[in-house]
Parts: sequence; structure tokens; C-alpha cells
Amino acid sequence: MAKIIYTRTDEAPLLATYSLKPIVEAFATTAGVEVETRDISLAGRIIALFGDRLSADQAMDDALAELGELTQSPEANIIKLPNISASVPQLKAAIAELQSQGYDIPDYPEEPSTDEEKDARARYDTVKGSAVNPVLREGNSDRRAPKAVKNFAKSHPHSMAEWSKDSKTNVATMAADDFRANEKSHVFDSADTVTIRLRTAAGTTDLKTFDVLAGEIVDGTFMKASALDAFLREQVRAAKEQDVLFSVHLKATMMKVSDPIIFGHVIEAFFPEVFEQYGEQLAAAGLTSDNGLGAILSGLDALPQDVAEGVRTGIEQGMSSGPALAQVNSDKGITNLHVPSDVIVDASMPAMIRIGGKMWGPDGGEADTLAVIPDSSYAGIYQTVIDDCRAHGAYDPTTMGSVPNVGLMAQKAEEYGSHDKTFEITEAGTVEVVDSAGTVLFSHEVEPGDIWRACQTKDVPVRDWVKLAVTRARLSDTPAVFWLDETRAHDRNIKAKVEEYLGEHDTDGLDIRIMSPVEATQFSLDRIRKGEDTISVTGNVLRDYNTDLFPILELGTSAKMLSVVPLINGGGLFETGAGGTAPKHVQQLTEENHLRWDSLGEFFAIAESFRHLFTSENNARAGVLADTLDDATETFLNENRSPSRKAGEIDNRGSHFYLALYWAEELAQQTEDRELAEAFTQIAEQLRSSEQAITEELLAVQGSPVDLGGYYHPDEEKVAAVMRPSQTFNDIMRGLEKKDV
Repeated sequence: MAKIIYTRTDEAPLLATYSLKPIVEAFATTAGVEVETRDISLAGRIIALFGDRLSADQAMDDALAELGELTQSPEANIIKLPNISASVPQLKAAIAELQSQGYDIPDYPEEPSTDEEKDARARYDTVKGSAVNPVLREGNSDRRAPKAVKNFAKSHPHSMAEWSKDSKTNVATMAADDFRANEKSHVFDSADTVTIRLRTAAGTTDLKTFDVLAGEIVDGTFMKASALDAFLREQVRAAKEQDVLFSVHLKATMMKVSDPIIFGHVIEAFFPEVFEQYGEQLAAAGLTSDNGLGAILSGLDALPQDVAEGVRTGIEQGMSSGPALAQVNSDKGITNLHVPSDVIVDASMPAMIRIGGKMWGPDGGEADTLAVIPDSSYAGIYQTVIDDCRAHGAYDPTTMGSVPNVGLMAQKAEEYGSHDKTFEITEAGTVEVVDSAGTVLFSHEVEPGDIWRACQTKDVPVRDWVKLAVTRARLSDTPAVFWLDETRAHDRNIKAKVEEYLGEHDTDGLDIRIMSPVEATQFSLDRIRKGEDTISVTGNVLRDYNTDLFPILELGTSAKMLSVVPLINGGGLFETGAGGTAPKHVQQLTEENHLRWDSLGEFFAIAESFRHLFTSENNARAGVLADTLDDATETFLNENRSPSRKAGEIDNRGSHFYLALYWAEELAQQTEDRELAEAFTQIAEQLRSSEQAITEELLAVQGSPVDLGGYYHPDEEKVAAVMRPSQTFNDIMRGLEKKDV
């Protein structure tokens, strides 16, 4: 039997799954397709780590590892929803919740000393940050706005705030001694074993040994801590002098090792007196700045009263004497510096640009901001967009072009700052990258506190990436631009491979270019304003940035993108667009029983998953399901059935009902499969005649708080009851499952 694996993830996407997946299962049975679930949520991944400590009814298999193996198979057909890329505060919160539910798992040790603590820390570190995507993404990314979404955005444009030519908003980034400036790169002619080692006056320590393949690129670089601190102090001063908000924009989830450290440096630069006076006491209590201002404030009760009061007073004085801080939630006093995972650069920067280059200030109003992005590798793309908007005004969603993306990400390509090749240097010395013969391939002189990191990019993914770019350019008749900066060591090596592998394809008549990220941004923006499309062909980090930046500007959200990952070995991974996991949506559901999560990305992924079964297994009915789902989704958009932000109006569950209604009606009307049409004629009639009853049942439950039995690990029965409150609708879907088509 054909099979689709539907991932169980976190927060709003998880809640939506309880409503949408039963619908998909019911429709899929008519094509002989089984829909199975695999739990790759943060809680599920934590539980899978400690099977040796849990009872049989609590223990779980490692679903992520299972799916990682499946991606190597041509039979892979995986729908991947957004999941939490856990920061340390999120990880600790999930651990505490599981412990409260009776799971015998250890605390997360900040500074492990015993063997048991070191073992626990090593296990937990495997689920921090972007732990899921590198395992599942065994192919490169093809992400674009579906035609139905683009047409809807043009006819129903989202709001775009005006830009003032006098806007004081800008990006601040380091001019030297950052990851970009210090990067060195090496291409291996043959397979080898590589060691990263630190040579100091006291001796040599091997930091990491790993294997590489022929043609593989290995990079190494570091950010100088003293230069970072000087840069940050200057930006705090500059924001105050310019009378703009101070904000920092990092990727403390995906770059789970390097960026929380940088985040900590920002906090210490903003409150220098606090850390000069109380730094040792805070560190002794495990209150590290890496976890954010919120973690420090919430942990002060563990300190002596005079120290706690001194820290609080120092933070208050820093707030009053320094520049105004950008806010995540000004009503609750949650600042840009409270939680490292609250302000993620790929979402926060385009959101700021969309509202006229402003962020929320402590007074609850919007204001210009100094957006601090320490590493200069990609900061220039955002400054280019800001300059373009300041000069020419906001973009017009009714006329603007699109920037789809072909992203290099297969086989953990360009995983920067997120894994076991990133180190905070403890002693002055030299970091060397050496081959198996002991030859030093490149090295860096480092000081204590410097952040050194390496990454790998295998040859096969690069060749596949070039092929996918040429294919997309040909299919869409659209210019394709490789965003590569030849002044960077890594990009020079990638550029050489791109030029070589382009020769393997017929590119006659295609417009394929290689440009620096800043040049490519401006080229794309110029075309956007003329209503023209441009494919951005980028590395992994820029893939992440661009698939939020341009969709948020043209569609209002990145969650409505079609994201297809053709796996290198023939299977398919279908992602539900970007957009994160929307914790605020969960809060609204628990308070008002209204879920405003928009599952449009899931609709597109499901259609592509069925279409993959049609092409890979010649399942004609799966093809019919795919085509009719696309048609139903277009009707869904035109009829404006997306969730409202307000309780008492249509929410995620109502959206799912209308998708089922329109999908059933499309299936009843199609002529390719007569039996299918006959079967769905009755279902469509039942749904249409029950529309009022179902919508009333769905609306009737809204307005009151609900108990989910947990945030990271909610109770199955409670969530199912909350997310499927219409008995009428549930009965019709159960009737469909029983049909013999």
C-alpha cells in the first residue's frame, strides 16, 4: 500500500494536525494511500533520547533517525511540518514539562562535571537548534509561491506600511574580524580524514575528527570576541545618539552553538555595569547571558537578595540610560534581548521592512531601528532592501514580481555554527585544520572567547543544486541568479563548481548569472518593481533568509510557499512553507479556543505528496486527488476561508472544513475517475447541506479557555477533542473512510 508519512511536530502546526490529518486520511483511503505519523516534535525527540530510563509505555523509538534512513529510499514520501528549533530556554521548558508528567529524564546541565551529567548534556545537545532539518533534507530545496497564492495576493493585497525617505533605520554589521572576513576554505581532491585541533602553549588538543569525500569543501572561520565586543558597544552608543531603537537579529535556533554566544555578548554590551559587578555571581548561579535577559531575570531568586536587587537595579538603569530597546511584546515588557529564539533574523528583518523599517518600542509605538547583525556575510542584503525602500518606497503586492528559491541544503551542506564543529575558544593559540598526513590545510590565530566554526559541503549536493536550478529556469522561463560572493573563500570554491557543472546542461536560451548577494538583491528588487520574477539560487543560510524575506514582502507571510525537496535518491520531501511554529497562536487557543494558524502551506504540500505518488508509483487516483486539491485550494483562497485573527470568527478548524468541502466538490465534478466522482458526490452533498450546522458547531466552542494537558507534550485526547469539536463533520469524514471506492 502506498504510504505518506505526516510528521508530528510542535506548537500551532501540531494543533492543526489534529484537525487536518483525519481529513487527509479519509480522502487518501480512496486512492489506496495510507497516511502515517512520525513524532519528531521536541518532546518526542527528548523522550527518544532516554529510553533506558523510561517505562515501556513512555519510551519512544527515534522517529527522526527512522525518517533519516527513509530519505535514502526512492519510496520516501514525507510531509514535513515546521518544528521547534530549540534554544536552551525552550529545551529546559520542555524537559521541565515532561518531568512534571512523570518522565524520569535528567535536567539539562549547563556545566556538566560528572560522567552522568556529561552523558545527559551530550544527548540533549543532539536535539538543540536545527536538529531536524539536516537529517531530513537529503535533497535540495525548490521553494516558490504557487500561482493561486500569487494571484490571490495581487487581488487581495496585504498591508504594507509607507517608507519615509527620512527613515533612520539601517543595518549595522562588522567591518572586520567576523566570520566572513576570517573565512578559509579547502577543496579535497580525494577522500580523507580531517582533524580540527587547537595548539596552545600547554600542548595540542584534538577538537574534532571527521571524514570527507572527494570534491568536498571544508571551511573554517572565527569571530574575534574582542572585536565583537567593541563593535557592539559602538552600536549601543550609536543607537542612543541617533535616537533609534536598538535591535539585534541573529539565528540562535539554526546556528545553535555560535549565535547564542553572540547573543550573550550583546546583552553584556548593553548592560556592561551589571556584568562587571555581578558577572561572577551570575555565572556561578548558571545565569548565563547566552540564554537571554529573561532567563537571568527569572533566575534571580536563586541569588542572595542583595545581589539579586543589584542586578535588577542595574538592568533598570541600563534600560533607562541606554537606547530604547526594540520589543517582542511591549505590553509584557519582553524586549529584543529577552529570549534568543524570539527574534530570528530571517523573519524579524522582513517583518521590520514590511512595516516601513520600524519595530515596536517600549512605549508600544513603532519607531526606526538600528538593526544589529554582527556577521557581515549576508547583512548586506537587508541593507540593500532598506536603501531601495527608502529611495523608492514600499513594494506593491498587486504588481510586484516574485523571487522563488533553489537552495543548496542536501546532506547538511553549509551547516554553519550549529553542530559539533563550532567551538568557543578557551585558551589562546592556533586552530589548525589538518589532513590525515598531518598537513595543515589552513589555520587561525585565536584568543579566549573567540568563536571558531567549520562547515562541510559535499560535491554531490552541489551538482544536484546546479541541475535543479537549470531545470527550474527552463520550466519557468525565468532568469536564475547564483548568489555567490567571490571575495569569500567558500563562495569562490562553490563558484568554480557551479561554472563546471553548468557545462553538463543545455543552457541555451537561459539567463543564468552569478552575482554577489548584494548585487543579486538589487537585481531582483529592480525586477520586482517591474513585476518580473527572478530565481534566487543560494546556499543554505541564504535559502533560509530569502524564503522568508521575499514571501513576507510579496505575500505577507512565508507560510504560503510551496516547498518541494526532490530527494537525491528519488523520494520526495514536501515542506509546508516557512513561518515558524507560531507560539502566540497556541497562547490564543488556550485562552480563547481560537487557532489562527493558516494551514495553506500544508494544503500545497499534501497536493505535491499525492502528485509524487502519481509520478513515482503510477497511482492515477493520487494524481486526481492532487489536481482537485489544488483546485479546491484556489477556491478556498478566492472564497477567503483563511483563519481570522479574532475569536468568534472562522479559525483553523473552520478552514479545514471548507477545504474538505471544496475538495469533495472538485472530486465530484472531475471526469477522469467516474467511481471517485460518484463516491464523492454524496460526500460533497452531505458537507454542503451540513455547512451551517458544522460552522455553528465550530464557532460555538470559541471564547473560553481550553486545557491541552501540556505545551510541548500535550494530552492526545484533550487536543483531539479541542481540534475536532464538530460531531457532524467528524461523522461525515468517518463515513468517507468506510466507503469502498
